[in-house]
Amino acid sequence: MTSPVAEAQGFVAYDEATLRFYAQEAEVYAARARAGASRRLNAFLGRLEAGARVLELGCGDGRDSEAMLARGFDVDPTDGVEAMARQAETRLGRPVRTMRFDELSATEAYDGVWANASLLHAPRPALAEILARIFMALKRGGIHVATFKAGGAAGRDGLGRYFNYLSAAEAEAAYRGAARWEILSIQPYTGGDYEGGQRPWIAVTARRPS
Repeated sequence: MTSPVAEAQGFVAYDEATLRFYAQEAEVYAARARAGASRRLNAFLGRLEAGARVLELGCGDGRDSEAMLARGFDVDPTDGVEAMARQAETRLGRPVRTMRFDELSATEAYDGVWANASLLHAPRPALAEILARIFMALKRGGIHVATFKAGGAAGRDGLGRYFNYLSAAEAEAAYRGAARWEILSIQPYTGGDYEGGQRPWIAVTARRPS
């Protein structure tokens, strides 16, 4: 029998209940998704050269990958749930890889790594290892942006999904403890969620030093 939080390669890597939720709700989730790209995507892309190679972690229905491809970026969209990846494939008209965060093994392959509302599902014990993998996947000078629901204590929402609910200080500590990240900003903001409410979020922008 597997535990609710599965373990891989010596660290707690993913939450099975959360993956199961997205597998079961993939079609509904994609149907409810907004048409436009995430509001912080333009700022992220503005830090990259034209045509840069971008990895998206947790692409969901594919709306942000769609926007990046439309602007001429070389995008590698991925999602940890196969059913969600298939929804993104339908939207994008191209293959989308099924890949959990702990399966990332690229080395200096990407100019940017975009993780909007995805790393917030990573169990806290796994976060440093995952951030180290992202660091290694970036080329030197590469940019990474991730958004997290803010909080201070991990927990589940009304739908049973796990969230790490990091404070700004906890997010900074996780990045600095994972690798030689250059933290460019950690910005608080108010944003929505799948349940229809508004809550505090933080956006982390970091760079792998040249």
